[in-house]
Amino acid sequence: MRQSTTTHVSEPLSHFVEEYLAHLYEMYPTAAAADGVHTHDDLLEDLSRSAIDARIRDLGGWARRLDGINPSALTPVESLERRMLGDRIRGHLFALEEIRDWERNPLHYADTLAASLAGQTLFAYAGLPERARRVGSKLRQVRRLLEAARRNVTEAPGLFVKVGIESLEGVLRFVERDLPRAFRDLEDMHLLGVLADTSMEASDALREHIAYLRDTLAPRSRASFRLGRARFEQLLRLDEGLDVPADHLLDIARRELHATQDEFARVAAEMDSDPRAAWRRIKERHPAPDALFREADEQVESLRTFLTRKRMVTMPEHTAVQVLPTPDFHRRTVASLWSPGPFEPARMPASYHVTNVDPSWPAERQQEHLRDLSYATLASITAHEVFPGHFLHHEHLRAVSSSCRKSGFFATMSFVEGWAHYAEQMVLDEGFERGNAELRLGQLAEALLRLARTIVGIRLHTEDLSVEQGVRFFCDEAYLEESSARQQAERATFDPGTVLYALGKLMLLKLRADVREAEGADFSLLRFHDRLLGQGCLPFWMHRALMAAEGPALE
Repeated sequence: MRQSTTTHVSEPLSHFVEEYLAHLYEMYPTAAAADGVHTHDDLLEDLSRSAIDARIRDLGGWARRLDGINPSALTPVESLERRMLGDRIRGHLFALEEIRDWERNPLHYADTLAASLAGQTLFAYAGLPERARRVGSKLRQVRRLLEAARRNVTEAPGLFVKVGIESLEGVLRFVERDLPRAFRDLEDMHLLGVLADTSMEASDALREHIAYLRDTLAPRSRASFRLGRARFEQLLRLDEGLDVPADHLLDIARRELHATQDEFARVAAEMDSDPRAAWRRIKERHPAPDALFREADEQVESLRTFLTRKRMVTMPEHTAVQVLPTPDFHRRTVASLWSPGPFEPARMPASYHVTNVDPSWPAERQQEHLRDLSYATLASITAHEVFPGHFLHHEHLRAVSSSCRKSGFFATMSFVEGWAHYAEQMVLDEGFERGNAELRLGQLAEALLRLARTIVGIRLHTEDLSVEQGVRFFCDEAYLEESSARQQAERATFDPGTVLYALGKLMLLKLRADVREAEGADFSLLRFHDRLLGQGCLPFWMHRALMAAEGPALE
C-alpha cells in the first residue's frame, strides 16, 4: 500500500507581518494612530493586569508562529526581517515581564493618555465632529485607565512618582484648556455637550489620581530605579541588536567625550582661551521669549534651502512644518517633532514643538532655559528635529514598502535618534553656515550632552551612580545649566534609551565610513543617505547587512 505524504507549506512572512501588526494595532490604539492607522481611534489602551497577562500569552504564541516559518522559503532580505521580528517580539515580552514599566512607573500611564488625546487634536485625521466623538470616547475611558494604574503601580521609585505627577498635571491642563480651544469651531451642540461632560469626568479622575500619587504612593515609594547590568544589556540586545557589554560602551563613550571636549576647546579658542567662558558668552545670545518661535521657523527655512541646494539627501515633496509651543504635558522636553504616521493616506503638517519659558518660573530659571536655547544651540535642535533630522526621515519613511520596516512598532531608537543626532553634525560638515564658530560650538555642545547621557545612563543603571552625581557630571563635563543637568539626570532613570542617541550616531558614522571605503571613488553621500533612509527604521546590524558593510558596528 502506498503511503501518503503531506507537504508542509510555510506561512509567507508578509502574511505574518500584516496579521501581527493588526493585532498590535488593536492592543495599542495610540501607537496605531501614530503609525497612521485609525481603526481604533475611539479607544484607550487596556492596561489592566488581566490585559497585560493576556498580551504576554499572545506574544508567546506569535513568537512560536514566527519560529514555525521555514527559513528556506524566505528570500535573503526576508530572512533578515524574520530575525529582526523575532528580536522585537522577544523585546516586547522582556519589557512586559522584566522591565515592567506598567507596574513601576506612573509616567507610563500619563504618556499613553497624553499621546492618545494629543494625536486627535494636533492632526486632522478626520473631520472635526468625528475627532470630537473620538476624544469624547477616550475621555470616558480615562478613569478606567487610571484605576488600572492605581491597582498596578503599588510601589515605585520616588523620582518616577514625581515625574508622573508633573506629567499628569500637564494632561489635566491639556484637558481643561487645550481641548476646548481645539474644538472651538465645532457647531454640533450635542457633541459639545458630550465633550464638556466627559472632560469634567476625566478631570475629576485625573485630580483624584494625582492626589493619590502625591499623598499615598509618594510617601511609601522606596523602590530602586536601576535596571541592573543584566537587564540593561539584555534590553539593548533585544531592542537594538546591540550585543556589547556595558563596560565597553562606557569606554567608547568616554573616549568620544574626551575627543569632543578637545574639539570644543579648539573651536572655542577662536573666541576665548577659556572654552567655558566662550560658551557662556555665546549662550547669552538667545532669542527673547516672544521671538523664539519666529527664530525657529527661520532656521527651518534656512536648513530646507541649504539641503535643497546642496543635494546630499533627497528632499521629498512635503507639507509644512508648524512651529508651536510644547504642550504642558510634554514640557520636560526642550523640543520635539510630532509627525503624522508613515501609513497616513493624507498629507498633513508636522508640528515642531519648542518649549518656551514659563512665566511662573523665577527670573533666573527663565534665563537658564533661554540660555539653553541660544541661537547656536537652537540651530542644532532644529536640524535634529526637522531638517535633515526627524521630519525628513519621516518623509522618506512614507515611501518604504515593507510594513515591518515602516511601522513604528519595529523602529529602533538607536537609528531614529542616531540619524537625527548625526544630522546636526552632518549639515555643518557639508557647509551650512560655513565658518560660523558659534554654530559649531552649539553642535559640539549637543554632542557633549548626548555623550554625557550615554555615560550617566549606563552608570545609573549598571553601577551605583546617584542622580546627584549624574547632575554634577552633566554640569562639569557637558557644560549644562543646573536645572537642565538635573532634568537630564532624572530622565536617564526612567528612560534608559537616552544612552542611544550618541551610540546611534557613532554607529551611523562607522557605517558611512565602511560603505565609503568599500565603494571608493564611486561613493555618493546623496546615494548613501537615500538608501539608508529608504531601508526603514532598522537596527544597525540589519542596515549593515543590507549595505554589505563588513566589520563591527562600533569600535
